[in-house]
Amino acid sequence: MKKTQTGFTLIELAIVLVIIGLLLGGVLKGQELINSAKVKNLAADFKNIQVFMYGYQDKFKALPGDDATAVNHLGTGAGQATGAVGNGKIDGPWLSVTNTDESCYFWEHVRRAGLASGSYPVACATSTSATIPRNAEGGRIGIQSITGSSAFTKIANMDGATVICSDAIQGKLAKQIDIMMDDGDTASGTVRVALSSADGAVATTAVTDSQQYTVCMSF
Repeated sequence: MKKTQTGFTLIELAIVLVIIGLLLGGVLKGQELINSAKVKNLAADFKNIQVFMYGYQDKFKALPGDDATAVNHLGTGAGQATGAVGNGKIDGPWLSVTNTDESCYFWEHVRRAGLASGSYPVACATSTSATIPRNAEGGRIGIQSITGSSAFTKIANMDGATVICSDAIQGKLAKQIDIMMDDGDTASGTVRVALSSADGAVATTAVTDSQQYTVCMSF
């Protein structure tokens, strides 16, 4: 007795391929939506920090971190930086590891003033401290003046008075941030990108999707 071997028909195969295509499309679309949400979150950090700074200036007529009368404005527990306090600049590197830098006290001041969420005092000298401000990717984020007692060195030749930097951002997200907030050129304009491991480098256009970068915005 002859047995008949059955298999998939062309119609069945076509249906399977369509289902696989839909599943792959859904996965890719979902990943695209996740990346888009990350970019919006990371970009919002740059805008929010400016709001914190200008809001504090409007309320207290001083820069957060550089406030010479922070105790009067924020209470007896408020910290005050050492050095040239009240000179109209946020001294200290944006990723400071010194608790008494103005760039570290910036975060305590805006948090004490109710402008930003987060606990204080901010322990910049402790790399694992939960008080250190971080972006959605877990990297450091901070602000400093471009010139002053601690001149900005992360990316060479950036213009403006103040710079905000956000670290450990994947290249594909860094490029999208630049498109959203600036001119789409990661080596020019107010938003620039450099390798996270580099310092004092010229911003690069050779941004690799999978590598980590620091994104800086001057204003």
